[in-house]
Amino acid sequence: IDAAVASQPDGLVVSIPDADALGDSIQAAVDAGIPVISMNSGSAVFADLGVLAHVGQTEREAGLIAGQRFADEGVQNALCINQEVGNVALDLRCEGFFEGLGQEGEVLPVDLNNPQAATETVAGSLQSDDSIDGILTLGPTGAEPTLQALDQAGRLGDIAFATFDMSPDVLQEIDEGNMLFAIDQAQYLQGYLPVVFLTKYLETGALPLGSVDRVV
Repeated sequence: IDAAVASQPDGLVVSIPDADALGDSIQAAVDAGIPVISMNSGSAVFADLGVLAHVGQTEREAGLIAGQRFADEGVQNALCINQEVGNVALDLRCEGFFEGLGQEGEVLPVDLNNPQAATETVAGSLQSDDSIDGILTLGPTGAEPTLQALDQAGRLGDIAFATFDMSPDVLQEIDEGNMLFAIDQAQYLQGYLPVVFLTKYLETGALPLGSVDRVV
Protein backbone atom coordinates (compact mmCIF):
# COMPACT_ATOMS: atom_id res chain seq x y z
CA ILE A 1 0.00 0.00 0.00
CA ASP A 2 2.83 2.41 0.83
CA ALA A 3 4.43 1.73 -2.55
CA ALA A 4 1.10 2.29 -4.28
CA VAL A 5 0.60 5.59 -2.46
CA ALA A 6 4.11 6.69 -3.41
CA SER A 7 3.27 6.09 -7.08
CA GLN A 8 0.46 8.68 -6.78
CA PRO A 9 -2.37 6.66 -8.36
CA ASP A 10 -5.68 8.20 -9.37
CA GLY A 11 -7.45 5.87 -6.96
CA LEU A 12 -6.78 2.93 -4.68
CA VAL A 13 -8.73 -0.25 -3.89
CA VAL A 14 -7.70 -2.07 -0.72
CA SER A 15 -8.83 -4.88 1.51
CA ILE A 16 -8.58 -4.30 5.27
CA PRO A 17 -8.12 -7.67 7.01
CA ASP A 18 -6.23 -6.01 9.88
CA ALA A 19 -6.91 -2.33 10.53
CA ASP A 20 -4.19 -2.12 13.18
CA ALA A 21 -1.57 -3.24 10.66
CA LEU A 22 -2.85 -1.39 7.60
CA GLY A 23 -4.65 1.63 9.01
CA ASP A 24 -1.72 4.06 8.95
CA SER A 25 -0.91 3.24 5.34
CA ILE A 26 -4.52 3.60 4.23
CA GLN A 27 -4.84 6.85 6.17
CA ALA A 28 -1.70 8.12 4.43
CA ALA A 29 -3.38 7.52 1.08
CA VAL A 30 -6.49 9.40 2.19
CA ASP A 31 -4.39 12.27 3.57
CA ALA A 32 -2.56 12.44 0.25
CA GLY A 33 -5.88 13.10 -1.49
CA ILE A 34 -6.08 9.65 -3.12
CA PRO A 35 -9.67 8.36 -3.23
CA VAL A 36 -9.80 4.94 -1.57
CA ILE A 37 -12.47 2.25 -1.68
CA SER A 38 -12.18 -0.95 0.33
CA MET A 39 -13.44 -4.39 -0.59
CA ASN A 40 -14.00 -7.80 1.02
CA SER A 41 -12.57 -7.20 4.50
CA GLY A 42 -13.09 -3.96 6.38
CA SER A 43 -16.83 -3.35 6.67
CA ALA A 44 -16.54 -2.39 10.35
CA VAL A 45 -13.58 -0.01 10.05
CA PHE A 46 -13.47 1.58 6.58
CA ALA A 47 -15.38 4.74 7.52
CA ASP A 48 -13.05 5.47 10.44
CA LEU A 49 -10.11 5.48 8.04
CA GLY A 50 -11.68 7.95 5.63
CA VAL A 51 -12.33 5.32 2.96
CA LEU A 52 -15.11 6.45 0.62
CA ALA A 53 -17.08 3.21 0.57
CA HIS A 54 -16.79 -0.51 1.23
CA VAL A 55 -17.89 -3.23 -1.18
CA GLY A 56 -18.59 -6.48 0.65
CA GLN A 57 -20.81 -8.23 3.12
CA THR A 58 -21.21 -7.46 6.80
CA GLU A 59 -19.28 -10.38 8.22
CA ARG A 60 -20.80 -10.82 11.68
CA GLU A 61 -24.31 -10.75 10.24
CA ALA A 62 -23.38 -13.33 7.59
CA GLY A 63 -22.00 -15.62 10.30
CA LEU A 64 -25.08 -14.98 12.43
CA ILE A 65 -27.42 -16.17 9.69
CA ALA A 66 -25.27 -19.28 9.17
CA GLY A 67 -25.48 -20.03 12.89
CA GLN A 68 -29.23 -19.61 12.89
CA ARG A 69 -29.52 -22.07 10.03
CA PHE A 70 -27.37 -24.57 11.95
CA ALA A 71 -29.56 -24.07 15.01
CA ASP A 72 -32.60 -24.91 12.87
CA GLU A 73 -30.82 -28.18 12.00
CA GLY A 74 -30.52 -28.99 15.72
CA VAL A 75 -26.72 -28.65 15.87
CA GLN A 76 -25.41 -28.81 19.44
CA ASN A 77 -21.61 -28.92 19.11
CA ALA A 78 -20.09 -27.02 16.20
CA LEU A 79 -16.65 -26.12 14.91
CA CYS A 80 -15.75 -22.97 13.02
CA ILE A 81 -12.75 -23.70 10.78
CA ASN A 82 -10.68 -20.53 10.36
CA GLN A 83 -7.94 -20.60 7.75
CA GLU A 84 -6.59 -17.16 8.67
CA VAL A 85 -7.01 -16.36 12.36
CA GLY A 86 -6.38 -12.66 12.90
CA ASN A 87 -8.16 -11.64 9.70
CA VAL A 88 -10.86 -9.49 11.29
CA ALA A 89 -13.48 -10.44 8.72
CA LEU A 90 -13.00 -14.15 9.32
CA ASP A 91 -12.92 -13.74 13.09
CA LEU A 92 -16.23 -11.86 12.90
CA ARG A 93 -17.77 -14.68 10.86
CA CYS A 94 -17.00 -17.17 13.61
CA GLU A 95 -18.24 -14.80 16.32
CA GLY A 96 -21.51 -14.26 14.49
CA PHE A 97 -21.83 -17.98 13.81
CA PHE A 98 -21.73 -18.96 17.46
CA GLU A 99 -24.03 -16.08 18.35
CA GLY A 100 -26.57 -17.30 15.81
CA LEU A 101 -26.16 -20.86 17.00
CA GLY A 102 -26.89 -19.69 20.52
CA GLN A 103 -23.97 -21.47 22.15
CA GLU A 104 -20.23 -21.38 22.46
CA GLY A 105 -18.07 -23.50 20.18
CA GLU A 106 -14.50 -24.07 19.10
CA VAL A 107 -12.64 -22.03 16.52
CA LEU A 108 -10.24 -24.46 14.85
CA PRO A 109 -7.28 -22.77 13.09
CA VAL A 110 -5.91 -24.43 9.95
CA ASP A 111 -3.08 -23.46 7.60
CA LEU A 112 -4.45 -22.47 4.18
CA ASN A 113 -0.99 -23.09 2.69
CA ASN A 114 -0.99 -26.74 3.81
CA PRO A 115 -4.23 -28.51 2.82
CA GLN A 116 -2.98 -31.90 4.00
CA ALA A 117 -2.20 -30.55 7.45
CA ALA A 118 -5.61 -28.87 7.50
CA THR A 119 -7.27 -32.21 6.73
CA GLU A 120 -5.31 -33.85 9.54
CA THR A 121 -6.25 -31.09 11.99
CA VAL A 122 -9.97 -31.47 11.27
CA ALA A 123 -9.70 -35.27 11.35
CA GLY A 124 -8.00 -35.06 14.74
CA SER A 125 -10.86 -32.98 16.15
CA LEU A 126 -13.43 -35.44 14.82
CA GLN A 127 -11.56 -38.35 16.37
CA SER A 128 -11.16 -36.65 19.75
CA ASP A 129 -14.80 -35.52 20.03
CA ASP A 130 -17.47 -37.69 18.47
CA SER A 131 -20.20 -35.29 19.62
CA ILE A 132 -19.26 -32.74 16.93
CA ASP A 133 -22.37 -32.41 14.76
CA GLY A 134 -21.75 -29.22 12.82
CA ILE A 135 -18.89 -27.54 10.94
CA LEU A 136 -18.71 -24.14 9.29
CA THR A 137 -15.70 -23.28 7.14
CA LEU A 138 -14.86 -19.76 6.04
CA GLY A 139 -13.79 -20.45 2.46
CA PRO A 140 -12.93 -23.22 -0.02
CA THR A 141 -9.38 -23.46 1.37
CA GLY A 142 -10.99 -24.65 4.58
CA ALA A 143 -13.93 -26.45 3.03
CA GLU A 144 -12.08 -28.83 0.76
CA PRO A 145 -9.69 -30.23 3.41
CA THR A 146 -12.70 -30.56 5.73
CA LEU A 147 -14.57 -32.52 3.07
CA GLN A 148 -11.64 -34.92 2.91
CA ALA A 149 -11.53 -35.27 6.69
CA LEU A 150 -15.26 -35.98 6.88
CA ASP A 151 -14.98 -38.52 4.07
CA GLN A 152 -12.07 -40.29 5.75
CA ALA A 153 -14.00 -40.41 9.03
CA GLY A 154 -17.07 -41.82 7.31
CA ARG A 155 -19.13 -38.84 8.47
CA LEU A 156 -19.67 -37.02 5.18
CA GLY A 157 -23.37 -36.19 5.05
CA ASP A 158 -23.75 -37.11 8.71
CA ILE A 159 -22.42 -33.83 10.15
CA ALA A 160 -24.14 -30.54 9.27
CA PHE A 161 -21.58 -28.77 7.09
CA ALA A 162 -21.56 -25.43 5.28
CA THR A 163 -19.06 -22.88 4.06
CA PHE A 164 -18.49 -19.36 2.93
CA ASP A 165 -17.69 -18.98 -0.76
CA MET A 166 -18.08 -21.45 -3.57
CA SER A 167 -15.95 -23.77 -5.65
CA PRO A 168 -16.81 -26.58 -8.09
CA ASP A 169 -16.27 -29.16 -5.33
CA VAL A 170 -18.47 -27.24 -2.91
CA LEU A 171 -21.29 -26.96 -5.44
CA GLN A 172 -21.07 -30.68 -6.20
CA GLU A 173 -21.22 -31.60 -2.50
CA ILE A 174 -24.26 -29.36 -1.99
CA ASP A 175 -25.93 -31.01 -4.96
CA GLU A 176 -25.17 -34.46 -3.52
CA GLY A 177 -26.57 -33.51 -0.11
CA ASN A 178 -23.25 -33.62 1.74
CA MET A 179 -23.28 -29.88 2.50
CA LEU A 180 -26.14 -27.68 3.65
CA PHE A 181 -25.25 -24.47 1.82
CA ALA A 182 -22.56 -21.99 0.79
CA ILE A 183 -22.69 -18.26 1.44
CA ASP A 184 -21.83 -16.49 -1.80
CA GLN A 185 -20.39 -13.02 -1.22
CA ALA A 186 -19.98 -12.41 -4.97
CA GLN A 187 -16.20 -12.07 -5.04
CA TYR A 188 -16.08 -11.11 -8.70
CA LEU A 189 -18.36 -8.16 -8.05
CA GLN A 190 -16.30 -7.23 -5.01
CA GLY A 191 -13.38 -6.71 -7.36
CA TYR A 192 -15.36 -5.19 -10.23
CA LEU A 193 -17.54 -2.63 -8.48
CA PRO A 194 -14.79 -0.68 -6.68
CA VAL A 195 -13.13 0.04 -10.03
CA VAL A 196 -16.44 1.20 -11.50
CA PHE A 197 -17.15 3.38 -8.47
CA LEU A 198 -13.68 4.95 -8.53
CA THR A 199 -13.91 5.62 -12.26
CA LYS A 200 -17.25 7.38 -11.86
CA TYR A 201 -16.01 9.25 -8.81
CA LEU A 202 -13.03 10.59 -10.74
CA GLU A 203 -15.26 11.54 -13.67
CA THR A 204 -18.08 13.18 -11.72
CA GLY A 205 -16.98 13.64 -8.11
CA ALA A 206 -19.98 11.57 -7.00
CA LEU A 207 -20.43 8.08 -5.64
CA PRO A 208 -23.40 5.95 -6.74
CA LEU A 209 -24.01 4.99 -3.11
CA GLY A 210 -25.98 7.90 -1.74
CA SER A 211 -23.63 8.11 1.27
CA VAL A 212 -19.94 8.07 2.10
CA ASP A 213 -20.30 5.49 4.84
CA ARG A 214 -22.34 2.74 3.23
CA VAL A 215 -21.49 -0.88 2.73
CA VAL A 216 -22.42 -2.06 -0.76
